[in-house]
Amino acid sequence: MAGQTPGEQQATSSTALPDEAEARASLVLALRQRGVSAREVLSAIERVPRRLFLSARHHGLAYEDAALPIECGQTVSAPSLVAFTVQALNIEPGNAILEIGTGSGYQAAVLAHMAERVETLDRFATLTDLATRRFAALKLENVKAWQTDGFEGLKQKGLYDRIVVNAAVDSIPDTWVQQLKPGGYLIAPVGKANEVQSLIRFQKTENVMTAETLLTIRTVMLRPGIALKI
Repeated sequence: MAGQTPGEQQATSSTALPDEAEARASLVLALRQRGVSAREVLSAIERVPRRLFLSARHHGLAYEDAALPIECGQTVSAPSLVAFTVQALNIEPGNAILEIGTGSGYQAAVLAHMAERVETLDRFATLTDLATRRFAALKLENVKAWQTDGFEGLKQKGLYDRIVVNAAVDSIPDTWVQQLKPGGYLIAPVGKANEVQSLIRFQKTENVMTAETLLTIRTVMLRPGIALKI
């Protein structure tokens, strides 16, 4: 399309490749074999075209179970990590979800098929702008991307039933705890940079946070503030 950058062109085209439906189904089968059993999670993943969230040179790898590079030096998580994380959130109908670390917007799109409302935050304007275009291409009206400091959360949108964080922190900020509803779940990688980190599921009960380690991962640390140039 004239006047658009390559990134904008791929972000506004949701036309499926001829064999894409088969590739999505194969991915879902692989996730099922790896222990993802929640039907609503598998259904959501099958409905979201991961190709749309990648640059053209990575379209051929869209349905491989691998993390892939995206804009701003970031990555999109492997589908298995997305699936395990989303499954562990125990999403219920009517839930409001806060996602910290939009990245490509892929996980937020999966969440949008399961929750009533999704607010997703990133420090990079480039990423939130591209994610917004991708959500529009998929006609996902219940998800919104914001450029803001993830450590601050999004107070103006009220409390959340679920919070999911896609970058590691040394400890859970009080701001996130305050924005989580009683009984709600918060999942985040916790640990140090360049070390093995723990993906932990917290549950808020009467202002006390219980914790359960789900698995070990390696990911980037969440950075404070917003990016001023990209």
